[in-house]
Amino acid sequence: MSTSPSRPEAERTDGAPVRIGALVPLTRPGWAEAGRHLLAGLELGAAEVNEAGGIAGWPLELVVRDTAADPQRATAAVDELAALGVAALVGEYHSVVARTVAARADALGLPFLCSSAVLDALTDRPTDRVARLAPAQSHGWRIYADFLLDAGHRRIAVAAEPSVYWASGTRVLREHLAPRGGTLVELDARALAPAALNDALLDSGATALLLLVGHPEPAVPIVRSVRRDPRLAGLLVGAPAGQPEFAEWRALLGEDGAAVPFLRYLPQRLGPLGTRVATALRERLTEAPSFVAFEGYDTVTVLAEALRSPGGLDWEHVAVEGTRGPIRFSRVPGVGVRQWVWPPVQIADRDPANPDDFRVLHSG
Repeated sequence: MSTSPSRPEAERTDGAPVRIGALVPLTRPGWAEAGRHLLAGLELGAAEVNEAGGIAGWPLELVVRDTAADPQRATAAVDELAALGVAALVGEYHSVVARTVAARADALGLPFLCSSAVLDALTDRPTDRVARLAPAQSHGWRIYADFLLDAGHRRIAVAAEPSVYWASGTRVLREHLAPRGGTLVELDARALAPAALNDALLDSGATALLLLVGHPEPAVPIVRSVRRDPRLAGLLVGAPAGQPEFAEWRALLGEDGAAVPFLRYLPQRLGPLGTRVATALRERLTEAPSFVAFEGYDTVTVLAEALRSPGGLDWEHVAVEGTRGPIRFSRVPGVGVRQWVWPPVQIADRDPANPDDFRVLHSG
């Protein structure tokens, strides 16, 4: 189904670009490092689209707005971008913000391609205007739960903060673990100081602790405290939301941040396109690109193809080769938006022998 009544070039004036609103967290309390990687991918994708002739000859222009992980700020940005006449919206990393963006974009009739947010219920009702590249949370976190079970963990603690996203992740884990003999113990990361959390972990009998909390606070102090408590030697610390992927984690925690398994959305091996894009992203970022940077690049590649569709932007018939594999969109039960089914999923960690390197522990 088409989400726009006409092709973008039909509404262009002479020389006017096809403007795309890009929503990214670039300042605190947003996860600014993830936002920087996402933006680098979006910008590289836009540059390459323009080098290849743009959208039917019209240049693509990103109009960037910082959401700072604030839903109200994001809503205001969507309204501003709509008033500027953007053809579509892309981006966002934080699930709660992406959910707000999706609802507002849908209400305004503005297409939105979500790059990185994973919350299953991205919209309250099914819509053809919104599509997503990142996997639904239930998909990735079930794979993470299987990894824990395969590693012999049956009693698992989660240190969580109040959030729709963290609550959803806890529910996914509990529902997937229980039929397989796993038990989830919930600890309130906001109420418990790190030392008190250590005591609660010891009392719980858990063999693994999952961090369902913000980064760097309180994730970094919790990891430091657990690693330095001899009573908790051997406890697995995990971060399914992906905090250890980024350089800031390594800089803040050093060796304490190694061997913390996390989810990322990369294949075992990049193909020729992914390898070329990885090199270009590294030059832009001056560091190794995260999976979020690849999500940004793939977002623009997909959107450019969708905008070229005869009769208007059409997710259903998009088929492109992305950096991480072929991308097509489908309907998934429980997910009200068009969804790439599925991006590759890895569980990786930083190698204790060299925390600058990653190990792939499990794939799904």
